[in-house]
Amino acid sequence: MLLMAYVDVDATIKPDTWFLDSGCSNHMCGKKDYFTDFDENFSDTVKLGDNTSMVVAGKGNVRLKVNDMVQIITGVFYVPQLRNNLLSVGQLQEKGLSFLFQHEKCKVYHPE
Repeated sequence: MLLMAYVDVDATIKPDTWFLDSGCSNHMCGKKDYFTDFDENFSDTVKLGDNTSMVVAGKGNVRLKVNDMVQIITGVFYVPQLRNNLLSVGQLQEKGLSFLFQHEKCKVYHPE
């Protein structure tokens, strides 16, 4: 099952906001300075939910602060044209995380 939502994000959203995306096959970020362990030789293209394609200009790890803890997100695609940072629900599930979508909120659970 593919779940996808289109969000018209206005200027009030902070640029460091990350969106959980159940239709996204890979984590993606449009800000190169967010990356650590960056591989600029990696290239690919991704197709977005609106059927447009964008160039992937690298891949690496991103450090995210979640509930006062730093989490390392691995295998993040660098997509320079991307306006909103996306976390792939599928990739997170492969790492053992689970999700509960309930009452207009999403809770993420780690097995440890």
